[in-house]
Amino acid sequence: MKYIVITGVSTGIGYATAVSLTQAGYHVLGSVRKQADAERLRSELGANFTPLLFDVVDGEGIKTAVSQTRAIVGQHGLAALINNAGISVAGPLLHMPLAEFRQQFEVNLFGLLDVTQAFLPLLGTERQFSPGRIINISSVSGQIAYPFMGAYAASKHALEALSDALRRELLLYGIDVVVIEPGTVQTPIVGKFAEQIGRYLQTDYGTVLTKVAEEAAGREHGAMPVEKVVRVVVQALEAKRPHARYPIPRRWLTGWLLPRWLPDRWFDYMVGRQLGL
Repeated sequence: MKYIVITGVSTGIGYATAVSLTQAGYHVLGSVRKQADAERLRSELGANFTPLLFDVVDGEGIKTAVSQTRAIVGQHGLAALINNAGISVAGPLLHMPLAEFRQQFEVNLFGLLDVTQAFLPLLGTERQFSPGRIINISSVSGQIAYPFMGAYAASKHALEALSDALRRELLLYGIDVVVIEPGTVQTPIVGKFAEQIGRYLQTDYGTVLTKVAEEAAGREHGAMPVEKVVRVVVQALEAKRPHARYPIPRRWLTGWLLPRWLPDRWFDYMVGRQLGL
């Protein structure tokens, strides 16, 4: 039996990954924030799933979850930690409350590192356990920053840097760190964009934001199925020599290659013209 911890399994990528891995014979310990979700997932996923009730920004809850995990895995340790839990805060940086910007980082970066540090002994820094693997769910926004997604993109850019540094530091223990970089995915987080930017419609950005919300709705309908991301996560988990990062853009040319290869000023012009900035 191989044991894997996944954060944020109540919906979206985390849930779909938990389903896939439990069906494949792994034992998944998945974090949820609500007891109702814990009971629902235990019923749906069966004996190969154990819920862990904690929030990634709750240090004491994380410690309790590690103790529970240690009691379950015994001498096996963890095969992997999949850091999936995250939030997306949208809006113009000019007007965004700093408390919300900080919360973006508290969940997507500081909480992730807290969880990682806490579970690393079971991943092999306690040398009695075989080296495991860390898989961090980032985003194409970890490489490309679009208007009104600055807080989210900043947190994912930081996650990319953290992952690279951590991967190199953990060479000492043989623990690998892999980054998954999906584009727009059919998950509940996508539909929250319009409601988040609604409070900024009375600013100078109002006309532009209305257009952006309409385009976001179109991307939501054309978003990639979550199963596509899960297949890549499983590949990164099981590959003997995984890549350091796996980009999964919705569109390779316009959503990945051009934004990264074009000179910054050219891309600025293209985005500004498209949005009416």
